[in-house]
Amino acid sequence: MPRVLLLLAIAIALYMLFIRAQALPPHKRKAQYLKIGAGIAVVIVVVLTLSGRMHWVGAAFTGLLVASRQMLPLLIRLFPMLASLKKKATANAGQGQHSTVTTTVLRMHLNHESGQLHGEVLTGPLKGWLLDELNRSQLEELLRYCQREDNDSVQLLDSYLQQRFPDEKEFGRQGGAAPETGNLSRTEALAVLGLAEGASNEDIIAAHRKLIQKLHPDRGGNDYLAAKVNQAKDFLLD
Repeated sequence: MPRVLLLLAIAIALYMLFIRAQALPPHKRKAQYLKIGAGIAVVIVVVLTLSGRMHWVGAAFTGLLVASRQMLPLLIRLFPMLASLKKKATANAGQGQHSTVTTTVLRMHLNHESGQLHGEVLTGPLKGWLLDELNRSQLEELLRYCQREDNDSVQLLDSYLQQRFPDEKEFGRQGGAAPETGNLSRTEALAVLGLAEGASNEDIIAAHRKLIQKLHPDRGGNDYLAAKVNQAKDFLLD
């Protein structure tokens, strides 16, 4: 009986972890599923070992594999070579220069080559979700939240909606309110232009010219992002 109760408790715990994983943004679910799978493997090994169906060496080896998986982030921080390899892999996975604009609710990335916008939600009920993961209903919910919380976030989300739903004139289209720039920092301005610290005036002017050609309203671009790019250039050259 105690063994049955223990197995039942473990099953309930795993089910609750699965339900919690289902509530996560899709891009975060894989890591959670891996953790659940590792937990199930440990439980199976423990049960088999206690029942005499598995040698203790096999159990120890399985435990070592699970522990290694959990300790990988720590090992990367401890060993510079592993950290550099991770950074290189990340850089190769995200090739192509991009700009980043951050507001209270959103962080948006603009790919300089394709002109595509991708973003993530920083606060609110949908915190942690990527915009590309949200369906129409969720985007409507997010738009209402932005309208309550922050006008800049409304304008930034509108930029994304115009691109994702080009034929739906009633969805988004909040107008061309100028972005707030009172708290703009050098780091933020460089991120908007897709530049690194140490960029020269020539780099700033060239990046601005390239972006404004894609974003200028006269060329069918986006008013808000074009204004943000202009203000970033002015801030850096001032």
